Amino acid sequence: MKLLRVGTAGSERPALLDAEGVLRDLSGVVPDIDGPLLADETALSRIRDAADAGTLPVLDQAGLRIGPPLGRIGKIVCIGLNYHDHARETGAEPPPEPVVFFKAADTVVGPHDTVLVPRKSVKTDWEVELAVVIGRTARYVESAEAALGHVAGYAVAHDVSEREFQIERGGTWDKGKNCETFNPLGPWLVTADEVPDPQNLSLKLWVNGELKQDGTTAEQIFGVAEVVRYVSQFMTLYPGDVINTGTPAGVALGAPDPKPFLRAGDVVELEIGGLGRQRQEFKDA
Repeated sequence: MKLLRVGTAGSERPALLDAEGVLRDLSGVVPDIDGPLLADETALSRIRDAADAGTLPVLDQAGLRIGPPLGRIGKIVCIGLNYHDHARETGAEPPPEPVVFFKAADTVVGPHDTVLVPRKSVKTDWEVELAVVIGRTARYVESAEAALGHVAGYAVAHDVSEREFQIERGGTWDKGKNCETFNPLGPWLVTADEVPDPQNLSLKLWVNGELKQDGTTAEQIFGVAEVVRYVSQFMTLYPGDVINTGTPAGVALGAPDPKPFLRAGDVVELEIGGLGRQRQEFKDA
């Protein structure tokens, strides 16, 4: 299923994109798309039954904002330097273990919302990423094989980053990762049954119409299953938590000087095969 949330920011309602590409209202079936829903197989069954029956009301998509596909996100765990080609372009050695950092849940905006270039920023960068949404509590998962059983679904994430704040200002990466609007998510949460192999997904990103990133999750140093297993050894993952799993080559940081960092007025578009497409205009904060 392709689950999403539509409406004005803070007042989104649940919806479903059916097999024919028609947007359907789910507000009469479930209150929201969030962690408790994803952990409730009965609620998910109600959605499936209503979708199969073809009785869900049609929503007029004209002018309708698409919000983040997940409400009440618990935490966003991010994996850095997780693609072989991205490591090569930045001159970094592949890490022996996953690099873990966090983004605050309040960085999340809709897939087509405006993204703000932070004040005093000179190195705002783009990163298309596969987001993994947890649907079943993961605590000390024993194997990568078992880890995928804790995944509810997948989404497109844009891990916007300010590289000077991240790398040159001391401390952790978090300062360059948690600026306002720095995690567009969506348009859909695609349930795991529709993504049989998360290591075979294409990722693309364009800046002002120019293709910058053209990769595949097959290049991940640590695959989705191993990332979920690994992270669960250090923290408990709950339904509604999100893991951003890293970005392929093609970011501004890896380009020759002068590096083409983002400025107000730039337009970024990104997509992952089968998971949908985003578009954001960048403006000054």
